[in-house]
Amino acid sequence: MEGAPVIVQPPSPDGGRRVTIRGEYVGTAYHLLDLVEFLRRTGLPETDTTLDDPDLIEWRGGGPKAWTPAE
Repeated sequence: MEGAPVIVQPPSPDGGRRVTIRGEYVGTAYHLLDLVEFLRRTGLPETDTTLDDPDLIEWRGGGPKAWTPAE
């Protein structure tokens, strides 16, 4: 079984999180709306209910509420 198609990396020092979808880098998200836009552009579901779905998104270094680097 493959992992989640969306990988959100831990927050960088500036708070951005690198996002890959199906192995392709799609950009850096600075908040959830950026991630929703990336999902929309690639045709994946974009509703709030899927943002915490581990079958869709693998959150590394904190979940959907973590947008500042860990200290």
